[in-house]
Amino acid sequence: MPKEPIPEAYQGLPVVTAAAMRDLDAQATERFGIPMATLMENAGEAVARETLAFIKERLSKAPSEAAVVVCCGRGANGGDGLAAARRLAQAGVKTAVFVCPPKKDGGVYPAYFMENWNKAQEAGAQVREAGPEAGLAEALARCDAALDALLGTGSSGKPAGAIHHMIQELTRSQKPVLAVDVPSGIQPDTGYHSGVFVTASVTLTLGLPKRGLLAPHAAKNVGELKVLDIGYPPALLAAAKP
Repeated sequence: MPKEPIPEAYQGLPVVTAAAMRDLDAQATERFGIPMATLMENAGEAVARETLAFIKERLSKAPSEAAVVVCCGRGANGGDGLAAARRLAQAGVKTAVFVCPPKKDGGVYPAYFMENWNKAQEAGAQVREAGPEAGLAEALARCDAALDALLGTGSSGKPAGAIHHMIQELTRSQKPVLAVDVPSGIQPDTGYHSGVFVTASVTLTLGLPKRGLLAPHAAKNVGELKVLDIGYPPALLAAAKP
């Protein structure tokens, strides 16, 4: 029986590869003068808005009654998660953020990442590096939902180290997970995984739908797929190719 093909459009939007999405980001800055920081702010706002809707509609709770754990990688996807965490905290949600430690041998977080970290803390979110004593499992046990902002479209290979551990904790918790852009560990172009992956209740993909999220075999890991507008110019979106 032949495999069901991946569609070239979803909800009227072109379905793109990770490489096409990176090109879109570059063009947004180079042709239209939109800084990456602005796109990240827009992404954080959109993700927080959808998370608040999930809390209200699916969990039947007010923001002040809800607790959310945000798991962040050390790159742009984690930056989006921190921007969302700030807005959740501002809305009254009890927000705990666990950040993947930087790479060894002198690794540091990017400046934009630290800026979002500081803003999230100032807004009332608890932000800490993930690790054996950080209390991720305990926080997940107490929360109502979690945000997966560990790995985005730029990741490749099997998640390892702290990311691997954080994915395992998310899975063990059995709490509903909202994935930012793609569920961590799911390959954005094919929808396949290498054995370490997040199963999301909702995937909040940014800008345009990615091919792998629409692969039939990925549906059980993607959950409900929502495409969030983060401020790409319409002309840029219209020119995007499958």
